[in-house]
Amino acid sequence: MQNATLTSWKYYTEEKLRESFSALPIQAFLEKRSDVKPTLSDEDWVNHLTLEALANIDEENPEWTYAASAIYSEWLYKQAASNRNYNYQDKYGSLYELINEVTTIGIYNEALLHTYSKEDMDYLGNVICPERDQLFTFIGLKTLADRYLAKDYSKQIFELPQERFMIIAMTLMQDEPKNRRLKLVEDAYWAMSNLYMTVATPTLANAGKSYGQLSSCFIDTLDDSLQSIYDSNTDIANLSKNGGGIGVYLGKIRSSGSMIKGFKGASSGVMPWMKQLNNTAVSVDQLGQRKGAICVYLDVWHKDIHTFLDAKLNNGDERFRTHDLFTGVTLPDLFMKKVEAREDWYLFDPHEVRTVMGYSLEDYYDEEKGRGSFRDKYEACLANPNLSKEKVPAIDIMKIIMKGQLETGGPFLFYRDEVNRQNVNKHTGMIYCSNLCTEIMQNQSPTKFLGQETKDGKILITKEPGDFVVCNLSSINLGRAVTNEVLEELIPIQVRMLDNVIDLNNIPVPQADYTNKRYRAIGLGTFGWHHLLALKRVKWESNEAVRYADSLYETIAYLTIQASVNLAKEKGAYPLYEGSEWQTGKYFERKGYMDDKTSDLDWDQLKQETKEHGIRNSYLMAVAPNSSTSLIAGSSASIDPIFRKFYSEEKKDFKIPVTAPDLNAETTWYYKSAYLLDQRWSVRQNAARQKHIDQGISFNIYVPNGVQARELLEIHLQAWKSGFKTTYYLRSTSSEIDECESCSS
Repeated sequence: MQNATLTSWKYYTEEKLRESFSALPIQAFLEKRSDVKPTLSDEDWVNHLTLEALANIDEENPEWTYAASAIYSEWLYKQAASNRNYNYQDKYGSLYELINEVTTIGIYNEALLHTYSKEDMDYLGNVICPERDQLFTFIGLKTLADRYLAKDYSKQIFELPQERFMIIAMTLMQDEPKNRRLKLVEDAYWAMSNLYMTVATPTLANAGKSYGQLSSCFIDTLDDSLQSIYDSNTDIANLSKNGGGIGVYLGKIRSSGSMIKGFKGASSGVMPWMKQLNNTAVSVDQLGQRKGAICVYLDVWHKDIHTFLDAKLNNGDERFRTHDLFTGVTLPDLFMKKVEAREDWYLFDPHEVRTVMGYSLEDYYDEEKGRGSFRDKYEACLANPNLSKEKVPAIDIMKIIMKGQLETGGPFLFYRDEVNRQNVNKHTGMIYCSNLCTEIMQNQSPTKFLGQETKDGKILITKEPGDFVVCNLSSINLGRAVTNEVLEELIPIQVRMLDNVIDLNNIPVPQADYTNKRYRAIGLGTFGWHHLLALKRVKWESNEAVRYADSLYETIAYLTIQASVNLAKEKGAYPLYEGSEWQTGKYFERKGYMDDKTSDLDWDQLKQETKEHGIRNSYLMAVAPNSSTSLIAGSSASIDPIFRKFYSEEKKDFKIPVTAPDLNAETTWYYKSAYLLDQRWSVRQNAARQKHIDQGISFNIYVPNGVQARELLEIHLQAWKSGFKTTYYLRSTSSEIDECESCSS
């Protein structure tokens, strides 16, 4: 039991506030509320005091969020101390006792106790810095506590914020050599606890625990068979229940009215399978926290494209609506040229193309801008009189796309030719679509059912595994990491952490695990771009911002590739390295790094090292949305501009006021709202950034509600011409968007 003679916890907390926030009128704040202190329970008093502190927050007084955070921190310390039986004035108890007790309860995985000795845990417990809790804004700390800290089965708090970071570090470094392990754990803890970086939401929530998996999201490719479709639905359900967001490519499925076993008009097209996936998204929630998150993609030349584009609209026949799915359209260059020229576009049935032409149209792309095998195959389909086709003005399809975007935020757009031209692993496959949040681009292929047999009283099913994409994400907090000049130290730590996720992960779908280990793909990203620009006093709508995006992301790319090469020296290259553009050097040549005489980075040396030693990870960089984890880290989301300088986040208990990060009299002039910015500058910035990112970027377009169709079309055409691989949500001032949290990192 705690010492009963200790000073009252309420008075102790007030004293800590006086010590920490002498610059605020904290004494008057406390005295004004002293009359209610004796009459309220500790929890009610915390809520009361927190609300009063939050009420002081506005654009001129953003620092009150840290006072509210300090009050809430003391409440967390008190709860953890009571549940774990130690003195709350110590803030943090024994790390060893925490791990032992929470493992006994069944919340932590036993691996930590098997890997680390008591001496190791005592040492790491001393590494923990409680003072770093002061870096959290109130909403950051509240979000972390509500969603991610380990609790028992009755929702009682056991784990504290710095312990969560330490448990993640210990988990991700547990298989490292024993003589280096503790140092690597310290490094990872340093990176996370200083909020220089964040890990993916599933890693943040599940690392060290006895349930869940660590990867953010997955991409599956459905084959055109009943067996494949139903097998995939089962796989998707199993991933969804463990917290993964899913991207699903539907482009190989025959269209409505297509033949089945020679019977004309027998197929119902993609809609029934979309309905099935919609039901899966709703019914298989993620540990009761939220419904599943699934995005389906279809090619713009598919005969079911009109039904597909209408599927999320709020009016029309509900039999053809899938409101709980996200949608994405894959667009070849040729379609965009037809849109721009106001020419006709033709729709085909993929099954009929395979039957009549002997190939699959979706398996081709234009290898060069303006020419290539996709348009050759498309023109051949168009010229074949035995192939049925449907003519529609290309601009009409684009209008439907834009109408859907203004009403629902989607569909997302996937520029398939550019994606595949930039694919560093085209020697082993092709990319058909992206993931739920449009930043992952990796080789895909459907899993093939080969047969089944009964043997020794068991049914044995044989499959040929396809490339089932896995996203392993982590993001740099630019507002802190760049300003503190820690990128060179930080990025190798992140790459190692991400690489270790691949081996530690418990993915319930065998072909996903197989793909994960063959490609060893990771997605190192960033958030806090607008925060960084404000700190650097750089205006968003400026050539300076475009140049800065170019130089900063080139540096990040260099350090990330270098870290993966160094890891390959230590642990070996990924299994499919031979023949990749990393091995041939074409990646570096295509990017123009070898010809850039103005860069201070030694790209020629890095190219030679990559060729000599290999690279550990096949895909390296991807910029995810980071909506929830950037909130925890107290920065701006992803590469997005802020919505407003001051707003309120609605929680079930109360509204939480939030200001732009590091808002003050100087930075306020650099925080222009996303809806007031000229989107052409955002496109230019992202084009400069994209050329250094081997995968993709979750890029949102912000428009006022009354935007003209012509203006929106110009933005899309500019993005496509600028070498974009995808665009994510269209966010207008009137639309409400369901955020995907799976890809937050």
